[in-house]
Amino acid sequence: MTEFRSGSHVALRDYAVIGDGRSAALVAADGSVDWLGVPDLDSPSVFAAVLDPARGGRFLAEPEEPFTVARRYLPGTNVLETTFTTARGSVRVVDALTLEGGDDGTLTPMRELQRRVEGVSGTVPLRWSVQPRFGYGARRPRIARRAGVPVATAGGDALAVCAWDAGEPRCADHEITGRVELTRGDRALLALPFAHKEPLVLPARPDCDARMRHTLAAWHDWTRGRAYDGMWPDAVLRSALALKLLIFAPSGAIAAAVTSSLPEHLGGERNWDYRYSWVRDSAFTVDALLRTGCTAEARAYLWWLMHATQLTHPRLRVLYRLDGGGDAPERALPLEGYRGSRPVRVGNAAGAQLQLDTYGELLQTAWLHAGAAGRPDADLARRLAEIADFVCGAWRHPDSGIWEVRSAPRHFTHSKMMCWVALDRAVDLAERGLIPDRGAARWRLVRDQVRGFVESRCFSSRHRSYMRSAGGSELDAAVLLGLLYGYADDGDPRVRATVDTVGRELRRGPFVDRYSGEDGLSGTEGAFLACSFWLVACLARVGRLDEAVALMDDLVALANDVGLYSEEIDPDTGAFLGNLPQGLTHLALISAACTVTEAAREGR
Repeated sequence: MTEFRSGSHVALRDYAVIGDGRSAALVAADGSVDWLGVPDLDSPSVFAAVLDPARGGRFLAEPEEPFTVARRYLPGTNVLETTFTTARGSVRVVDALTLEGGDDGTLTPMRELQRRVEGVSGTVPLRWSVQPRFGYGARRPRIARRAGVPVATAGGDALAVCAWDAGEPRCADHEITGRVELTRGDRALLALPFAHKEPLVLPARPDCDARMRHTLAAWHDWTRGRAYDGMWPDAVLRSALALKLLIFAPSGAIAAAVTSSLPEHLGGERNWDYRYSWVRDSAFTVDALLRTGCTAEARAYLWWLMHATQLTHPRLRVLYRLDGGGDAPERALPLEGYRGSRPVRVGNAAGAQLQLDTYGELLQTAWLHAGAAGRPDADLARRLAEIADFVCGAWRHPDSGIWEVRSAPRHFTHSKMMCWVALDRAVDLAERGLIPDRGAARWRLVRDQVRGFVESRCFSSRHRSYMRSAGGSELDAAVLLGLLYGYADDGDPRVRATVDTVGRELRRGPFVDRYSGEDGLSGTEGAFLACSFWLVACLARVGRLDEAVALMDDLVALANDVGLYSEEIDPDTGAFLGNLPQGLTHLALISAACTVTEAAREGR
C-alpha cells in the first residue's frame, strides 16, 4: 500500500483541487476531501482536516484493503479521477463540485459535491465517511434523517448525504458512514448538497447525473476557447484551468489560493490566509488571461478591481475580499495547524500595509486591457489619472514592499520601479487620449525623478545588481519585474547584470529565493516558485533562450502528478510549501511560457 498520511497529515504535493466557480475543495490522493469552504471559497470550512485531522472534518472514500493510486483530471476539465488498485481489483472515483445548468426549472442545491465510484476490475470493498465540522471545526453538527436521508446541521449551515448503490448510510455521533463492495461495472454515487441560510435541496439521482454531464460539457466548452499554441501547452492549459478555479464567479475577483494557513515553514509562524484578491497579482492576471484567450474573464476582473478600489480611491489596499470589501481582520483559530504549524490564521493583516508597487500593477493592468479592449469609459479614465496624481506624492515614502514583510518599512527598489511604471503607463495612456492629460507634464517630471532615485540609490556597482532596497546590500528577485514590466530595455547593461546576479546568488538549481536578508519573522521559507518563472522570462528577454528553455523544462517537471503548484518548494526535499494551488505561480508559468515562445519565434 502507498502510505500517504504521516502523523495523520498528507504531503501538500498529494492534493488536487476541484471547484465550481464559487468554492473549491482539496482532495488528497488517499481519497479524503480535506478542505472545503461553504458556501464560498472564502467562507468558513466544513472540511479542514488539512489543518487539523482530529477536529477539522473530512469526507473520506477509500478501499478497505491496501491500495496504490493513479490520478488525473479528465481531459480539458477540473473533474478529478482517482483509480485505486488493490490486490483483488480496482475502483475509479470521479470527484466534482458540479456546475448549475439547464433551464428546466428544477430546483438545484446551493453547492453540490459529487463522488462517483465505479468498479473497474475484481472486487474492492470501499468505505466512506462524512465528518462535517462547520465553522473551521468549531461546530460539530446535529445529525438526523429527513425523508430517509442523513442531514447534518449547525446553525444556518446544512449538508445531506445522498447515497445510491453505495451501501446504507449509518448515522453515528457527528459522522455519517457507509460501506460497499464493487465489482466490475458497478456504479455508486455519493452526493453532498449544501445549504447556507436557505432550504436544503435533496436531489434525485437523474438530476445529479444531468448536472455531472453539464459540468463536463461546460469545462470542455471553456477549454476549447483557450488560445495558446506555444511551448509547454499541457502545463499552460492546466495552469489556465487552475486559475479558472480561483475566479469567484459572482464578482469576477481572482483569489490568490483556495486555502488558508498552509505553512511556508513547517512548524513555524509563516501561515497566511490567501483567499483574497491581491492587487499585486493584477497585471500578471490580466496578461495571462489575455494571452490564453480569456478576454471575458480579463474584462470582468478589471471591472471588479476598479469597483473594489473605488471604496478607498485613490489609495489602494493591498488586498480585497472576493466580494470587493477591503477589510480582512486577522485572527488565530484554535486548530493544530498543518504538521503543527501555528498560528492558524484567517484574515490577513497585510491588507492594511502600504505597498507602493500596487499602483504600478494597477496602471499596468489598465494599460494592458486598453491595448486589448480599447478606450476605457470616462469614469475609469478619470480615476486612473487621479491614481497617477497620487503616486506623484506617495512614491517618496518607504513601504512594506511586494513581499509584505512585517519588519520596518523601507525604500524597496521594486516598489520604486513600479511607481515609475505607474507614471509611465499614465503618460502613455494620456498621450493616446485614453485618460485626461491634465497632469501628464507632472507625471513625466516625477517619472524622471523616480528613475533618478532608483539609478542613483538602488543599483550597486559592487554587486552588479539592483538591490532589495535603497542603499542596501541584500538582493531581491522582485527587481526582475522591472524588466518584465518595461522599467528598462532588454539590452540595458544594468538589467543584464541583475539577471546574472540574481541567477548566481539567489538560485539553487531550478529554485530561486525571493530575497536575502531579514523580514521580521522567525524561521526560513522555501523557494518561491513565481521567482523561478520570472527568471525564465528574463533570460528569454535578454537573449539567453537556451538557458530559459532548460530552466522552464525543469520547472514544469516540478508540478505534482495532476499539474498543480503550491506557493513554494523546499529545495532539499521537493516538498510543497504554502497555500495551493497558488495563483501567482500558475500566472508566472503562463507568462514565462508565452515569453519564451515569443522569443523563440523572434529568433532571439
